[in-house]
Amino acid sequence: MIRTATEHDVPGILAMIRELAAYERAADQARATEEQLREALFGEHPAAYVLIAEDDESGRVAGFALWFPRFSTWTGTRGIHLEDLYVRPDARGAGHGRALIAALAGICRERGFERFEWVVLDWNEPAVAFYKSLGAELLTEWTVCRLSGAPLAELAASAPEVSGRPVV
Repeated sequence: MIRTATEHDVPGILAMIRELAAYERAADQARATEEQLREALFGEHPAAYVLIAEDDESGRVAGFALWFPRFSTWTGTRGIHLEDLYVRPDARGAGHGRALIAALAGICRERGFERFEWVVLDWNEPAVAFYKSLGAELLTEWTVCRLSGAPLAELAASAPEVSGRPVV
């Protein structure tokens, strides 16, 4: 079963985020707190949304997909960015990951979105193979760029005054 997450799910979502970070060899980088997730997912202006996969027989949470809307200047339409897809190791192979991805594809179609995108670590061969089996196109000509930590702070320190800054 796929369902929309509720505030009650926040501790479990955080636990799975930490499990995913450990799998991706970056456990020390998963610093989110329950309070941050509660505000980001269920606050006045949600930053992201979560679908939960539950095992039909046991009712146990098997995985999650955290996503948020994006916008393409080229198509002039919104899309979905899948930030995290995670299925617990003992639940893999039962169709939970495919069901989560299919549910998000359904949201795309229902809302008239033209793109559904995410990133995958190039060394994660099982995930790459899974995504290819769904028909996903791996865009190797694009490189993800990231500013964080000191470089982000240094660049921000040189930011000009912006009038009419939007509230996010």
